Amino acid sequence: MNSESDTARDFTVIVERDEDGNYVASVPALAGCHTQARSLDELIERVQEAIAVCLEDDDAAARSTLEFIGVQRVTVPA
Repeated sequence: MNSESDTARDFTVIVERDEDGNYVASVPALAGCHTQARSLDELIERVQEAIAVCLEDDDAAARSTLEFIGVQRVTVPA
């Protein structure tokens, strides 16, 4: 019998807000894995669902070994 903790995996999720006020989440370790929602609570539910779908669709992505290091804001001349 497998418990959720036996198969649970952690993913780094980048959360941004678009110009319409919607929250947008992307999962760098899973190419093309992203979703959006009007609230942060809804976003978390949706990104969990999106991750599950991405893992089902791509076994190679399931073995990704990317490690989140950080986020850096970079300014470039206009």
